[in-house]
Amino acid sequence: MDFRFYPEDTIAAIATPPGKGAIGVVKISGELSLAILKKIFRPIKPRENFESHKLYYGFIVDPRDSKIIDEVLAVYMKKPKTYTREDVVEIYTHSGYYILKKILEIVLLSGARPAQPGEFTLRAYLNGRIDLSQAEAIQEMVSAKTETALDLALNTLMGKLSEKVNSLKNELLEILVQIESAIDFPEEDIEIMEPEKLSKKIKESILPIIENLIKNYEEGRIYKEGINLVIAGKPNVGKSSLMNAILKEERAIVTPIPGTTRDFLEEEANIEGLPVKLIDTAGLRETEDIIEKIGVERAKKKFKEADLILFMVDVSEKPSEEDYKIYQEIKEFPHLVLLNKIDIKPNYLGEWKEIFYKWGIDETLEISVIKGTNLEILNKKIFEKITSEKGVTVPEIAPNLRQKIAFENAKNYLLNALEELSKPNPLPELVAVEIRAGISSLSEIIGEITTEDLLTQIFSTFCIGK
Repeated sequence: MDFRFYPEDTIAAIATPPGKGAIGVVKISGELSLAILKKIFRPIKPRENFESHKLYYGFIVDPRDSKIIDEVLAVYMKKPKTYTREDVVEIYTHSGYYILKKILEIVLLSGARPAQPGEFTLRAYLNGRIDLSQAEAIQEMVSAKTETALDLALNTLMGKLSEKVNSLKNELLEILVQIESAIDFPEEDIEIMEPEKLSKKIKESILPIIENLIKNYEEGRIYKEGINLVIAGKPNVGKSSLMNAILKEERAIVTPIPGTTRDFLEEEANIEGLPVKLIDTAGLRETEDIIEKIGVERAKKKFKEADLILFMVDVSEKPSEEDYKIYQEIKEFPHLVLLNKIDIKPNYLGEWKEIFYKWGIDETLEISVIKGTNLEILNKKIFEKITSEKGVTVPEIAPNLRQKIAFENAKNYLLNALEELSKPNPLPELVAVEIRAGISSLSEIIGEITTEDLLTQIFSTFCIGK
């Protein structure tokens, strides 16, 4: 995908999702935006000029035959007070695949070209309206699965991460000035570069902030990307029923026949504000069924990817060797033991508690999926288990993976600088090299230093029209 910037091009795209709906939007950006609007839009009150940022009511017509396509509202927004800092036109039409496609078609025939994925936001970045971290935040807002993920993305979009980065850069630039003064004036009697003071500033004022932002990545990742929650157990213990209960819909097939689920099912859920990929695995048992065997092996692979495993047992049946073998498979991974079917009387709840005590399990939760007993408590337990084991809190700002790597690089350069500064006769030239490299790494976060490949990688993940 080619993301070279052609500022002379006018681009256009459908900015709303495909399918039926009340309103669809076609967006145009570039020098020809107003000319295209005048060519294809017939306002109810004829006019030569359009005021900026004012809605006009009228019709889209095909300039080839003057045929009316749709009744619309249109707005012209004069640069630079627009999303892209270019002239922008937006056409609000009735939604529907054919209508939107037809309007886009005549826009393209009138002088625009199709926008590439993320190209409107790319132009906003290249025209200086937002920095690179804010551009990435826009994509994170679009893909946010929970309110917390949305808040984290919004904080970055509002410039909180950029403020941190710029503050760190300014402090490092102050240090660099002192170091370069020592390089430029080596014969001066006064000590221009004071290694101890510089080291103290790096250790106390700069590194802790960088380290905290790196830590925030993992905590933020949990809220932005979610966790893998795997349900495991023998066939017919209630795994699929639990999945349906958490999802609040009949997603997994539930029957009294053991082995109904022969492969894993994946669905997205929201548990206490955490986005969760919920995985219902095939029941683990010895079987001669080839398809079921494959499902069992896939289930075991999912254990390794899980942030948490819900190990379910059926207390209406006695503990068995099969249950013990399954527990051996999952005990090394983070897990929570669920004692299901406590509503069935009589049951073997006492025996199960005894056996779990022998296995060294001191935390279990008694539930009835069918009756809904303790399912709210289960949600809270899942949240507590994830957040306590991973030490997760909700940070104010959380870098993405690309930004985290840049922070780690900056940290390593600063550690190299500290190592040189700790020597009896540190060389200012070597310290300066590391400080400059640290500043460059921070600059990559907000896009002051970029490559075409990096822009392609980032903006190709956007939808067309954003």
